[in-house]
Amino acid sequence: MSEIQHKTALLNGIQLHIAESGPSDGPIVLFVHGFPELWYSWRHQIAALSAHGFRAVAPDLRGYGDSDKPESFSSYTYLQVIGDLVALIDWLGAEKVFVVGHDWGALIAWYLCLLRPDRVKALVNLSVAFLPRNPKFKPLAAMKALYGDDYYIVRFQEPGEIEARIAEVGTEHFIKFILTYRKPEPIILPKGSEFGNGPIPLPPWLSEDDVEFYIRKYEQTGFTAPINYYRALDLGWELTAPWTKSQVKVPVKFMVGDLDLTYNSYGAKEYIHGGGFKRDVPLLEEVVVMKNVGHFIHEEKPDEVNKHIIDFLQKY
Repeated sequence: MSEIQHKTALLNGIQLHIAESGPSDGPIVLFVHGFPELWYSWRHQIAALSAHGFRAVAPDLRGYGDSDKPESFSSYTYLQVIGDLVALIDWLGAEKVFVVGHDWGALIAWYLCLLRPDRVKALVNLSVAFLPRNPKFKPLAAMKALYGDDYYIVRFQEPGEIEARIAEVGTEHFIKFILTYRKPEPIILPKGSEFGNGPIPLPPWLSEDDVEFYIRKYEQTGFTAPINYYRALDLGWELTAPWTKSQVKVPVKFMVGDLDLTYNSYGAKEYIHGGGFKRDVPLLEEVVVMKNVGHFIHEEKPDEVNKHIIDFLQKY
């Protein structure tokens, strides 16, 4: 971790914090984190990739960590975040980069490749498969119809409401609840008992020091800006209408845990394995399903994930 350099750059009108490691002339790998993650979530990958001669670059996305946090939820659509990443690629002096994404970062990476395939050499995405835009249904209405009003993304919509509940249970409890979630089912948050009761034990792959890093940052910044990504889902759906039925045309490797809530969501397995995924991502080269692994696959099984990433990227 001591070899990681931390920088701040003015990109797309905001200050972004960037962590990077590896030779300055190495092939750039851009890591895009999810919720409630930070650049730190890629610590294992940064170490491994930089040791193999790659220049590993992991920003705190807008709204997270030490990056700027625009106030309006409308500042957190795919288009703005992709604008940040394209500006970052320019700032790094690159024409094209490798991209690795997880969770929200995977969604953003899919759209980066959809909108600007000219800037991406190849993509490794974790946990969240490509979600083709459905022109008939807005995301929130579809989620509410499938999972009900207590589905976590639906619960996240009312400004201030879920933040107040997080404040009541405490940042530590909330962080542990999310990072240790391993049920192969949707996150349902019934009002008044959203995050369970009592202490939450940590799995072997997550230390108290790791959790403390997240706690320290989120107690400084709060959760509103990261949750605004969820509040901008319908707006993002509207703005990406021109790309309906577009294909992702960069080389792709996809990895997911068999206990991941996203892999077990409605229709996901049928889409991933039944031909739909390959139809929409024609350069999809491999799908890896890791057994007995949850959502935070890159932290739970870093050695295996790192090997998959390195083996794939070295082909290009």
